[in-house]
Amino acid sequence: MSLRFLRKIRVFFKSKPPKQNWQETADISYCTIEREKMDAVKAMKHLGYAFNSEGQLRKVGVDGQVTEEPFQFNVSNQHQECQAHYEELGNAVTEYVYHLMETERDLTRLPVPKDSNKGTFIFVSKDYDQKDVLVILIHGSGAVRAGQWARSLIINDNLDMGTQLPYIKTAQEKGYGVMVLNPNDNCLATGQKIPNSSSGEEHTNYVWNNYVKNTKATKIAIVAHSYGGVLTVTLADQLKSEFEKRVKAIAFTDSVHVYSNIEITKFMKEVARNWISSQSPLDTPMNTPDYDIPRVSAGHQKHEMTSYSCMESVFKFIDEKVSL
Repeated sequence: MSLRFLRKIRVFFKSKPPKQNWQETADISYCTIEREKMDAVKAMKHLGYAFNSEGQLRKVGVDGQVTEEPFQFNVSNQHQECQAHYEELGNAVTEYVYHLMETERDLTRLPVPKDSNKGTFIFVSKDYDQKDVLVILIHGSGAVRAGQWARSLIINDNLDMGTQLPYIKTAQEKGYGVMVLNPNDNCLATGQKIPNSSSGEEHTNYVWNNYVKNTKATKIAIVAHSYGGVLTVTLADQLKSEFEKRVKAIAFTDSVHVYSNIEITKFMKEVARNWISSQSPLDTPMNTPDYDIPRVSAGHQKHEMTSYSCMESVFKFIDEKVSL
């Protein structure tokens, strides 16, 4: 994988963006939305958008009804204003996805650090700590937060493609516990670093040692996208024996873990698989260097689409590994 490709990956996280009269949204900040304690749905409508029954983001008409008009990035002839509006909408989308995880999937927030209300949080399913199988979801780097694979897909396509909700739903239906990490939430509104979550690596390590470690799970499965793969191999290197004792399956989706410079162990090669972006049919074996985790096609050539396109195969892989 080239450095040029890695740069391309990072561009994906910036993705395409939103629409509405800029003057109506220029003075609305994420912090303002928080201060006013607007709920997630109202926050979206305040920006002029809502999700329809298909999970697609659409403009709200003057009558308050959802229209068929999709999001548009160009709300001004000033690119800076367009980008600011897009970030505004992205923040509202983040809160909306949190809302869906709590209301539709009945997930609960756990604080990071523990016993703190000024840090960040992760999401867990009911009785996650009592389940024999625990599925941990880790997104990539960039603007995404817990529950998201790709913000661009949420805004430009639909919720199923861009969020982790289908993974959460499937895992719950199988009776597995679910934990959703939030490794990109590293700073408070003041700009101060969040203790024990100042980086993705610190966040992941803290969550394992303070939450995962205390669960009854004997079979842990990890699904990690893009830079989430780096966080996973770093965690495996830090924990070693405990990690290898409890983790039975690791599903990477277009992971960039090769940039971690961490040696891939025999254990990782046995329990992990990397679904990479490719034009080849889903699960087609791909050329894999001897030093790396086995690679197969994700069934889609776009990096940000890999998690969605290979989900069925990922769960088949997990089911097989945890049943051994």
